[in-house]
Amino acid sequence: MDIKQLETWLWESACSLRGSLDAPKFKDYILPLIFIRRLSDVFDDEIERLSKEFGDKQSALKLVKKDHSLVRFYIPEDARWESIRALTTKIGQLLTEKMRLISKENPRLQGVIDIVDFNATVSGERIVPDEKLSRLIEILGRKEYRLGLQDVEPDIFGRAYEYLLRKFAEGQGQSAGEFLTPREVGLIKAKILDPKPGQTAYDPTAGSAGLLIKLELVLKEKEKNLKRPIQLYGQEQNHVTYAMAQMNMIIHDMQGEMAIGDTLRNPKFLEGSALKKFDLVTANPMWNQDGYITDFYEQDTYNRFPAGYPSASSADWGWVQHMFSSLNDKGKASIVLDTGAVSRGSGNQGGNKERDIRKWFVDNDYIEGIILLPENLFYNTPAPGIILILNKAKPKDRKNKIVLLNASLKFKKGRPKNFIPDGFDDDGNYSKENDVITEIADAFKTGKDVEKLVKVISKEEAIKSDYNISPSRYIEVGEAEVYRDIAEVLGEIEEFEAIASELNKELKGIFKELGIKSKKRL
Repeated sequence: MDIKQLETWLWESACSLRGSLDAPKFKDYILPLIFIRRLSDVFDDEIERLSKEFGDKQSALKLVKKDHSLVRFYIPEDARWESIRALTTKIGQLLTEKMRLISKENPRLQGVIDIVDFNATVSGERIVPDEKLSRLIEILGRKEYRLGLQDVEPDIFGRAYEYLLRKFAEGQGQSAGEFLTPREVGLIKAKILDPKPGQTAYDPTAGSAGLLIKLELVLKEKEKNLKRPIQLYGQEQNHVTYAMAQMNMIIHDMQGEMAIGDTLRNPKFLEGSALKKFDLVTANPMWNQDGYITDFYEQDTYNRFPAGYPSASSADWGWVQHMFSSLNDKGKASIVLDTGAVSRGSGNQGGNKERDIRKWFVDNDYIEGIILLPENLFYNTPAPGIILILNKAKPKDRKNKIVLLNASLKFKKGRPKNFIPDGFDDDGNYSKENDVITEIADAFKTGKDVEKLVKVISKEEAIKSDYNISPSRYIEVGEAEVYRDIAEVLGEIEEFEAIASELNKELKGIFKELGIKSKKRL
């Protein structure tokens, strides 16, 4: 299957639930079923391989039942896809039981596929009736769309899975940003972080793990025979989104360690009583999150806030400091924030908490650069957003400098959201000239002034601007104003008036011949 066939098929399955529940809830029912179809097909492939090794299918099944480590995931006979396809009655109840049976046999899937009750009711009525579930299973069960190891590559299936996530996000409104960052933003961030084999990467607001996955995808582009993948770590506080993240990584055939909980209040990745340190951090925390008051920051036991405490109305720089504190001595971070995070408070008389925190980061030369993104990219807001890049070991040629990039016009109009082109057309053909994602990433990595795109400023310039480091302050992307000589303009006006006077005389003559009197100047 190619990517378009796969996307069309998966979206058809989503549409089969229309009318039963709100579109944003589709994912809670569809994603686990697609996931199980994939696991079941892969399990069948692995049994086929083991059958050749051990003589026959029954021998292979007996061995796998005793030793689950012989396969990626052990799928009990009563929960394999053929068993699911055969359901005709009590579908919701039995489907829920089969999911729980699979998770019982596979600890890694506990809290991932067993959190949905396909038999759930509201006011005594089933949320998704059996006839709808039957139709969904029928579509997903089509034999021409097999999801085994030889049928579809993990990267292709992963892209189709993220296509579904994007479609769900487009209809979900404000909460969409909690589980998905636009693909192109993730790729820009990953290309700039430039991951290396064997590095560790961390996302404290992991969502559906898309940003972590993009890091390894970018690494695979560079390393065709990757032997040491990135070690992925993420924490997510929403249990449904946590489940999506686990499924997303497994579908992409990537290994990662996920934790659940509020990272700021209870970070789970520790070494003793201190934060675990990582090579790379990539994240898109909720913008301007409130609820973290001064007492919270004062009582922190991990020494995470060396630059000061943010206001209770916005935890942006609280998140930045947590991520900075999670980097090792050579670590690098890429963080998506609200545009105001790099300018609020500058130029005001008196103190401002955000401005003072920025001052600490600029004065200590930890900010490598900032990218201003186009508007209307994100699913939960039309606002543009910025990418902040931190680096604890800036290269010599970037010491005491900040690379600013204004990509606000680097987009194409889309419905319902704008997008940054990746160079591929509808038929999957690639053109480097149309690859704006790589253009932005390369321009940042090169770090040289480009008119209307890149401006490298010194630390002194940032200080002179009172730590306002918004790219739009330094890079004008609109058409420049053209100023002309006043005498030249007045001369043109006189010339136009003379032409108008001649035309007026000619028209009066024509009207006179026609017997029409004109009392006003034409």
